[in-house]
Amino acid sequence: MFPGGDISAVSFNLPARQTTNEVQARQVQPRQVQPRHVQPRHVQPRQWQQQLIQLLRRRLELEGSSRDLLVFAGPGAGKTLGALLGFRAMRDQGRLDHFLVFCHRTSILNQWKSAAARLGLRLEEWPCPPEQSQDADGLLVTYQGAGRQREALGARLVQWGLSSCMAIADEAHHLGVDPDEPDATAWGQTFLELTGSVRLRLGLTGTPFRADNLAFCAARRMRVRLDDGGWVEQIRPDLCVEPRDLIAAGDVRPLEFRFQDGWVEHSREGQPDRDVSPLSAEQRESWRARNLRRAIRLADSSSIGQQVLLRAQQKLNLLRERQPQAAGLVIARDISHAEAISRVLIDDGNRVELIHSQSPQATERLNAFQSGDADWLVSIDMCAEGFDAPRLRVVAYLTTVVTRSRFVQGITRAVRMTPELAAREAIPREASYVFAPADPLLMDYARSWSVAEPYVLRPQEQEAEDEQPGVGTWRGPSLPLEAVEDGAGAVIRLKTPELPAFLQR
Repeated sequence: MFPGGDISAVSFNLPARQTTNEVQARQVQPRQVQPRHVQPRHVQPRQWQQQLIQLLRRRLELEGSSRDLLVFAGPGAGKTLGALLGFRAMRDQGRLDHFLVFCHRTSILNQWKSAAARLGLRLEEWPCPPEQSQDADGLLVTYQGAGRQREALGARLVQWGLSSCMAIADEAHHLGVDPDEPDATAWGQTFLELTGSVRLRLGLTGTPFRADNLAFCAARRMRVRLDDGGWVEQIRPDLCVEPRDLIAAGDVRPLEFRFQDGWVEHSREGQPDRDVSPLSAEQRESWRARNLRRAIRLADSSSIGQQVLLRAQQKLNLLRERQPQAAGLVIARDISHAEAISRVLIDDGNRVELIHSQSPQATERLNAFQSGDADWLVSIDMCAEGFDAPRLRVVAYLTTVVTRSRFVQGITRAVRMTPELAAREAIPREASYVFAPADPLLMDYARSWSVAEPYVLRPQEQEAEDEQPGVGTWRGPSLPLEAVEDGAGAVIRLKTPELPAFLQR
């Protein structure tokens, strides 16, 4: 958890009230032009959303206070709705007039437009005719689109009046700006130039911060003293809503993990000796990475990758007895690997949707999957931030990408709920399941996925001193290796603190 130390930094447990993800990404029909003041639907803000409104008001009232706020809230928290509720409250109090939303993908735009319409706000996608932007409460643009339309968009903001405008950076962790090379990252630089004079800048993220030496727009940097007497600089959010808070409130599902262990052979073809090691016990970084590459191969029915797929299918079949529309997601290494996985699933009688960055109409097909009939979605890098499919209940993680951010992004696609499902389930909600090879790094991430970790900024010269030649930065799992005790080939079951001990504390 992010440590305290500033009265404007808030972290708390949420009550079990409103159920999950207020706004689902869906295809939106062309909207008819409406009067500016539309009767909004009543929405009861969650506790953290009420706190965000208070923080926005405080920043607007206090002279000389920072105009930048960063919100870290786990998947399913309702960040989109929270930001819109915050603006609407400030507009109704006469403190703000307009807002500008930056998104990293075009597939996220409909989510914002749908949420704004629910609150009676007019949000127009930029570029748009002058009369539409003039009467709109807000404008919606992708980071890339803002770069192409920088001059025209900047002129529109000036006409609005920058002193009464709020800028919202959705998934703000994409706005990395290197302090030593401020012009190197186009998205961050565009955001800084366009929003340099606005009244407030609000950054939203539900993703663990990147593990590089980049700074963030709309974020506070603070020095923290370490136990050894040294100092480290951290990015600190103004509001932190951890996944475990959302689980306790019943807003999202908890996760259970099934890690498939096994022996990985290292001998080369033609050599008589058999050099093997257990996947879960390997602590040498180069060997660990090589073990994982071999583990996800679909060599035969006894391979680790095949066993992961088999057990994931068995779990999904059981879940579909209670939730017929439940579906699974497989995250593959590359296109050829995804195609091989799809063939295995189809041979087993599954309905499969294979979607990757080169697929035709990929965004439309992803939207269709959300309410479709496919049993499995197989993808590579398309199903991360912003992809919202509450019917996902099983994730098979079969890729060599083992950064904490990518792992957490992938597995949390299966934590979201709908009001209909929430009405039938008690708190804590029924768990979703993650199946993966027993890679030590992945197991370590699983134990801490529901806790927010601070983004630590280290001087580049210190990074060089910390890295020893021939030794990776991985330090091994933090708990005993159950697989070694049970015998290689066993399934390592991790419920993490949330089931059930966390909820009973």
